[in-house]
Amino acid sequence: MLTFPSSPLGPGHITSLAAFLLAAVALILPSGYSLGALVLVLMGVWTLATGRITPPGQPSWLVILVLVAFSVVGIVTAVLDGQGWRGVDKPLRPLLAAVALLALLRYPPRLAWVWSGVALGALGAGSWATWQKLVVGVARAEGHTYVIQFGNLSMLLGVLCLAGLGFAYGRRHRRLWLALMLLGAVAGILGSLFSGSRGGWVGFPVILLVLYRGYGDRLATRRKAALAVGILVAVSAVYLLPQTGVQQRVHQAIDDVSRYVSGESQTSSVGARFEMWKGASRLILDKPLLGWGDDGYQAGMQALAEADVIHPGVTIYSHAHNEFIDTFAKQGIIGLLALLALYLVPMRLFSRRLEAADLTQRSVAIAGVLLPVAYIDFGLSQAFLSHNSGIMMYGFLLVVLWASHCQHAGVTQAVDQTR
Repeated sequence: MLTFPSSPLGPGHITSLAAFLLAAVALILPSGYSLGALVLVLMGVWTLATGRITPPGQPSWLVILVLVAFSVVGIVTAVLDGQGWRGVDKPLRPLLAAVALLALLRYPPRLAWVWSGVALGALGAGSWATWQKLVVGVARAEGHTYVIQFGNLSMLLGVLCLAGLGFAYGRRHRRLWLALMLLGAVAGILGSLFSGSRGGWVGFPVILLVLYRGYGDRLATRRKAALAVGILVAVSAVYLLPQTGVQQRVHQAIDDVSRYVSGESQTSSVGARFEMWKGASRLILDKPLLGWGDDGYQAGMQALAEADVIHPGVTIYSHAHNEFIDTFAKQGIIGLLALLALYLVPMRLFSRRLEAADLTQRSVAIAGVLLPVAYIDFGLSQAFLSHNSGIMMYGFLLVVLWASHCQHAGVTQAVDQTR
């Protein structure tokens, strides 16, 4: 039977390294988000093959269920649509994340590796975006993936660093850990700003509310006031400094809306989204239960363009640039419910520990809530899960955080934690 040596490299070391790589190289290598995920899947298969599964508790089964349900709906829709492997590929990713969770529950990753990976991933993304924007002079920093994906994932890593402040505060080398997390937070958010991906900015107030809900009771009134002033100053500086490009992107969005309302332009960045949402909404009314499928969606949008319902210029897009509308149009109400469960069930499970006395537990719970909150925000203006980077990062970050949550909150007991 295949076994790992007990020393020096055990299964716990491998899951820790994989969790570290998942975030650390996600945006600085081509398809970097796949490296750690692949190792975790292989570990999950090995755990299954050798029968070393720790029986998941009811909350863990719920996480597995929503991942599997989302995959099954996507796979069935692709098969019915006649897409073959082309359509089945992406929906398989959450199912693979569920397999990886079996290994992670048995051999939870060390939190120091998880948080350092998140921080270094944010630092790498932000540094690269800064170089591209301020030195190379690109209009929008994009890394190795699509610019919107890059910017939003950079923002995600940055806000997760803010969640990790509770973990950092309890470490022996507190100042170093706090500095690492704060630098990661700044870098990750800068990466988003330099990418010009406005969708990631819309939900930032909600992200701040989650952070306040998690850590607000640990702050004195004076510190809360100082933080509020600091945030206002930082936001004003980001908006006013022309180097960030934020003011230009905000003004452009306002202009796009104005021109769409006046009928002057239906194909600007914002105007095209309005047209896609209008067309997709019409398709939803026609097939609300099972939806149109990917190929049927594009054929339906083309028909609406020919009927002069929507501008023909938006038919070049394969999705509606809104996760919820796009899923509803392609997979019907069943797909929409699976998507909502994928976000809301983990959010609910993690939220139970937002007031944990132990800051390490609390930090993981906050990160677990922020992950779906951020993705809901990203999904308002982009079908984020239709991209490999989006679905891979959500699925595998979710299972890494959940396994860490289980280990430190006592949701389930991991055994045989060979290091």
